Amino acid sequence: MFTGIITDIGTVASVEMRGDMRARIDCGYDMATVDLGASIACDGVCLTVVDKGPGWFTVDISAETLSKTNIGANGWQVGRKLNLERALRVGDELGGHIVSGHVDGVARVAELHEEGDSLRLTFEAPAALARFIAPKGSVALNGTSLTVNEVAGNRFGVNLIPHTRQVTTWGGVVLGDAVNLEIDTLARYVARLAEAMAAPLPAGA
Repeated sequence: MFTGIITDIGTVASVEMRGDMRARIDCGYDMATVDLGASIACDGVCLTVVDKGPGWFTVDISAETLSKTNIGANGWQVGRKLNLERALRVGDELGGHIVSGHVDGVARVAELHEEGDSLRLTFEAPAALARFIAPKGSVALNGTSLTVNEVAGNRFGVNLIPHTRQVTTWGGVVLGDAVNLEIDTLARYVARLAEAMAAPLPAGA
């Protein structure tokens, strides 16, 4: 589990196709404190450390992950910057919201403009996911916990404060960018509960 609070910006150092995709990521973490098999969220995707060394780690990325994330759309090329977060530990401060690292789909940047000191972004989400997004609710975008400002159909907006843009990859966002979207787990279960309550009772019940 993660919180959506980014703790480092990594760089894709190499990408290799060997059945699954294997990527080496350079980072600022003290890798002596990271075990093989540990989970690190990379742009919001929970990946397992399969090899490591001073200032770098390696992950394998399955075909399923490629199909559900922006990695599959030539998203990870050498030199690409990634938002990184190590897995939540008992006792850590929960500064964002509970994030699983299981990306639900890809949203695209539909609009962006400066708004005071902040950057206002509008995203277009897949129709199947848009119904789980609510004003003042939480979403994880490229692993970053963000609050939804407004929702209109398949589109929703967020504001990025200067600090977020400085300590994440969001400082380089451009129109049309594909971003990893994870909806709030609570919203998912509330929607499922509402569907169950609205379903007709079976005959004879």
